[in-house]
Amino acid sequence: MSSQPTLTKAGVTPGEPGNSQPSDGLKAGLKNRHLSMIAIGGVIGAGLFVGSSGGIAAAGPAILVSYLLVGALVVFVMRMLGEMAAASPNSGSFSAYADRALGRWAGFSIGWLYWFFWVVVLAVEATAGAVILESWIPAVPQWGWALIVMVVLTATNLVSVSSYGEFEFWFAGIKVVAIGGFVIIGLLAVFGVLPGSDNPGAGFAHLTDSGGFLPNGAGAILTGVLMVVFSFMGSEIVTLAAGESEDPRRAVTKATNSVIWRIAVFYLGSIFVVLTLLPWNDKSIIEKGSYVAALDSIGIPYAGQIMNVIVLTAVLSCLNSGLYTASRMAFSLGQRGDAPKAFAKVSAKGVPTAAILGSVVFGFGAVYANYAYKDSVFSFLLNSSGAVALFVWLVICFTQLRMRKILLREAPEKLTVKMWLFPYLTWATAAMITFVLVYMLFDDANREVVLWSVAVAAVVLVIGFVLDRVRPKQAVDAEPAQQIEDARV
Repeated sequence: MSSQPTLTKAGVTPGEPGNSQPSDGLKAGLKNRHLSMIAIGGVIGAGLFVGSSGGIAAAGPAILVSYLLVGALVVFVMRMLGEMAAASPNSGSFSAYADRALGRWAGFSIGWLYWFFWVVVLAVEATAGAVILESWIPAVPQWGWALIVMVVLTATNLVSVSSYGEFEFWFAGIKVVAIGGFVIIGLLAVFGVLPGSDNPGAGFAHLTDSGGFLPNGAGAILTGVLMVVFSFMGSEIVTLAAGESEDPRRAVTKATNSVIWRIAVFYLGSIFVVLTLLPWNDKSIIEKGSYVAALDSIGIPYAGQIMNVIVLTAVLSCLNSGLYTASRMAFSLGQRGDAPKAFAKVSAKGVPTAAILGSVVFGFGAVYANYAYKDSVFSFLLNSSGAVALFVWLVICFTQLRMRKILLREAPEKLTVKMWLFPYLTWATAAMITFVLVYMLFDDANREVVLWSVAVAAVVLVIGFVLDRVRPKQAVDAEPAQQIEDARV
């Protein structure tokens, strides 16, 4: 490993015309429509539907400011990541970029932490989906449904990357249509122009008529930030998937440019509709959930079951993407010698079979822990992975600061997407993320999450530093030129 990171110009990267097959062995099986829908639906997780009621109860209408702040963070982080991914699409995304810009220890650490986060998410989402399915068909026990959905989605990921893309296309499509329809119908009801609506249509009055816009004080905005920040995790998936697409650079650029309106419509738009249809302190928001309560206020029949279908779709989408993301990160780590070599091998269809199976085995173990050791082992898994999202965003900030200099020196023509107001906005974003982490330490509900996450991160960092010291240094020119550009940059 050289002391000065360099960006080789040799070879043809996956994003260049005329090269339909990534050099790392993965198959370019994702169509542009797959990537477009993954990009649109990537920021819509089950947390938006399930967790928003708690945020509304804590901050009142000011939760909109919380969503706006976190949304801005995501936009800035995605812009930084888009700058690097457009220059060099890679299945390891920010882990591979951190490896090259900050050091092998950084790529190793953030890569394994991110993998750990997503395999724990597999267990969380499988259990959430099983709860809904069991309520419909109680003859199959909850653990049985969790097993079924895990097996089915593992099978689709093992078949081909296009199978993952097709499933995600429809899962994300349902989420997008559902939220888009909710926003349109809700706004019509808010202004009293929806035929047959049971809602009185108070306009914007509910934003201030129950104690004002800040009923619980300005400090509640930060409490709201802590409650909503984790529902945004997943927006970076498109940069991992881009490496297996027909036109990676175009896909990354498009996804980065569209993240602003996606967050504005799907997050701010839908929460705004809830807050204008009902007073923020309406008991039904907590009892039924924010979206179900809003639909009930309009008089839409079977609102609860409709929302269950949408939440199940979001859960399956998150499971599908979680397995894909974990396996591709494991594959990238294997390529760079930071995971078992078997993880870097692909099948005849260009699928990293060992990386998928290795990820899902841990996921199955986490599902079992959720049933057998919920208050001990699984609680530890949840707490120790809870703040990884913020760690990832922070690493992306510092990586982009270094990578901009490397790209300007070695391949300025590849800077087709640029971070705004560099480097000031990058530093401001890093400062905001750090502030959120520190604030979590003083919050009773989040202190344990931060402490355990930091402890696990520290262990992984130490392992990364030790391995970096004991492994033989490899000269850059001894590595294949394409591997340097695709796996190191």
